Amino acid sequence: MGAIKSVIKRDGQLVWYDRSRIAHAIFKAAAASRGGFGLEEAERLARAVEQRTVESYAEQTPTVEDVQDIVEAVLMEAGHIKVARAYIIYRQKRAEVREARQGAVEATDNIPYKLIYEVLRWNMEHGCDSVQGINRIIEAGHYPDLVHACEERYAAECRMAGERVLRQGDDIRLIIVAGPSSSGKTTTTIKMAELLSRHGKKLKPFHVDHYFWDLELHPKDEFGDYDYETPQALDIRLINKHLEQLLAGRTVRIPHYDFKAGKRTLNVHEMKLEEDEILLMDCLHGLYSDMTRSVPDNHKFRLYIETLGQLKTEREEFMRWADHRLMRRMVRDSWSRNHDFHETLTHWHYVRKSELQYIIPFIGNVDFVVNSAMPYEFPVLKEKLFSFFPQAIEEYRNDFKRQDAYLRAQRVMQFLEPLHEYRDHACIPSKALFREFIGGSGYSY
Repeated sequence: MGAIKSVIKRDGQLVWYDRSRIAHAIFKAAAASRGGFGLEEAERLARAVEQRTVESYAEQTPTVEDVQDIVEAVLMEAGHIKVARAYIIYRQKRAEVREARQGAVEATDNIPYKLIYEVLRWNMEHGCDSVQGINRIIEAGHYPDLVHACEERYAAECRMAGERVLRQGDDIRLIIVAGPSSSGKTTTTIKMAELLSRHGKKLKPFHVDHYFWDLELHPKDEFGDYDYETPQALDIRLINKHLEQLLAGRTVRIPHYDFKAGKRTLNVHEMKLEEDEILLMDCLHGLYSDMTRSVPDNHKFRLYIETLGQLKTEREEFMRWADHRLMRRMVRDSWSRNHDFHETLTHWHYVRKSELQYIIPFIGNVDFVVNSAMPYEFPVLKEKLFSFFPQAIEEYRNDFKRQDAYLRAQRVMQFLEPLHEYRDHACIPSKALFREFIGGSGYSY
């Protein structure tokens, strides 16, 4: 009879077999169940597990799951029923821990390196990891194929996020879709709602924007620009009060905010959360702990969305995520809020300050991350924006109070300059995330 040399882990890795780990797991189960035996019996049972495994998998390498199944069988056959039950519970808890970590992000210095690597690998496989690569795709007439591939990837991530919610069952009462400005929270929220609705989950939007303080209460800078990008621009106390009341089944009357007038009216929209409904919050600062402090963590599902782009320039520099989102916002603000490009560019330092303080630091505390970066966007963004940046650079070059705008405009122009434009938007689906920014969406925002 041969011997076990290795086992296959759940992630497919091959690792050396170690019988002592089996004995240790059995010993822990015996202790947890007060099974009445010590390490010596645990080691004997581990040897029995090893023998059974060799007999069963003489011609192949067993998986960790295979070995654990045999542990349960050996314990039951030896009459250690309580220990077997304790071991089964142990396996279940370990599975729940793994499940909770699937989709969650591990971040070092607020950077999700593993996800970034996956994005880069996807881009390389599709030939869109560089400006030159995108130009080649356009020249070859394959731009519509790139659009389709990007949208399929994004849709798959939205489906995975929705499936995670479904697997967590009825405990989830509040879904938070958060992320920095122009990351695509609104479209992602709609797509999540569509998927969950198809599985019988009723979702009720909680519109945080109605909780803004009156604009006159926000601080102004020397240019007369308001800083409304911080969580403190919202009535956090009232948000928490209403969340607590809604989850308790009570009826509340939420405010109404008039963005044109910059005024809030209290007690306007009547709202009640039924037992079979889940609150859905699309909120820039949804991960900021004070924002939902009144809701227990086990009732929340936190989804984070960011433009995790990995696109290199001709100088081997990667496009900055924030610059990508800036361009999206410049286009959207121009048609949806009647802001000219200058307003969005010069206000962006407030956006970045708030992101770095109240949004990005929480990326390691979320349940799932969706990457909203679509490499196909940049040829369209160039067509819409490029002519503006030389003007902005000249205007702000010698204005020391606008150096942030100057440096950002210069960096974005240098990125866009060698990129081919793409003017035919017909191949971009009506329900694409990018439509949230360029217009023509099939969704109502």
